[in-house]
Amino acid sequence: MNEPNAHIQDQEMELVSFRVGEQDFCVDVKCVREIRGWTQATPLPHSPDYVCGVINLRGTVLPIVELATRLGLTSSPPSARSVIIVVQISGRVVGLLVDEVSEILVSSSKAIQPPPDMACFAVKTFINGILSVEDRMISLLILDELLPKLQEEAA
Repeated sequence: MNEPNAHIQDQEMELVSFRVGEQDFCVDVKCVREIRGWTQATPLPHSPDYVCGVINLRGTVLPIVELATRLGLTSSPPSARSVIIVVQISGRVVGLLVDEVSEILVSSSKAIQPPPDMACFAVKTFINGILSVEDRMISLLILDELLPKLQEEAA
């Protein structure tokens, strides 16, 4: 008898897990350029509410996205434990402000469950799947959906 997902190749994935508020999230380690401590960002006028501003990262202007606000969660002011995860999203380099980085996880792609059918559209927009690790539920983020499409991409 064939298993329903027998055609899907099981792959091992390395994921960086982190906390935003009381929730755990993760992203593919291949998308992460670096992890650095919190640096005060310079606000940009007329930027979306989830953009904290920009920082200077070795001569490059790096926009910082407050992940809590972007995901519709309650945000709190950055603290000494806050971290910026520098990621590559759709060809752009962006910093994600999170409360803390937890660990590097190694998981089977088959261990990642799809978001429940009861989840709202917004959840399914940002969450690719859910991973159960010990007593925690960790949501795998879809990085490409965190930023609005560029004008030329939208056209």
